This record gives sequence, C-alpha cells and structure tokens, in this order.
Amino acid sequence: MAITTQGAILKYKTAEAEEYTQVEIKSFPDMGAAPNLLECTTLSDTVQKFVEGVKPAAAMEFTANYDKTKFAALKADEGKELTYQLAFGDNGTFQWTGSHTAIIVGGGVNAVLDMKLSVMPSSVISSVTA
Repeated sequence: MAITTQGAILKYKTAEAEEYTQVEIKSFPDMGAAPNLLECTTLSDTVQKFVEGVKPAAAMEFTANYDKTKFAALKADEGKELTYQLAFGDNGTFQWTGSHTAIIVGGGVNAVLDMKLSVMPSSVISSVTA
C-alpha cells in the first residue's frame, strides 16, 4: 500500500538534549545511496565484472518555508555534531548523525521565501522504530 509524504518531519538534537527540535519541511532527499562499483574484469572475461565499493556520502538538502526564529536556531546549531531523524509518522523513521548549514534560497516574483538545510551525514542512515 502506498503512503503519502504528508506529515513527514525533520528533527534534530545535540547529544546532550533530551528532545528533538522539529523542522517542518517541504522536500527531502534520498535516504541513502547505491555503492560505488569497482571494476574487476579480467582479460579472460566476456562481460565486465564488478564488486561493490563504499557508498558515497553527499550533502542532503531539505527545503522548508522561511521562518525567522527557526532559521536563527538552525544557524546557531551550524557545524555541530547532531542526531537527525526524518519521521513518517507511523510509517517509519530514518536516523543518522552529521552537521548542517542553513541558507536562504534565492527567490523571485510572487514566490514563497524558502530556507535550505544542507546536512552532511557522518554515519550510516538507518531505519529506527522510535
């Protein structure tokens, strides 16, 4: 059965904090990446052969409506090692550690002002039940 993205929420906290700070998001990135493929083809092979290498780590970009108070809080936590969760209500939660940078997204005529949270993961993104 398919589910909707409605209700998805990004949360983060420091190691010392008991509760997560919530960020209402408009979009989120892929939760993981395919591993690099390392070619191991020999001259006697008739097709290319590969083995899995490491999974690449790239910045994860989350977009949210601009909110002055929330943006100030995000800026205050920039560069800190934090625990992040992307929660889908009763349909699961993904968790990882990393650090972020917050920016204001460029705008134009008749547009909503957005902010972007760019999170650089420092751990594997895993599914949690909490």
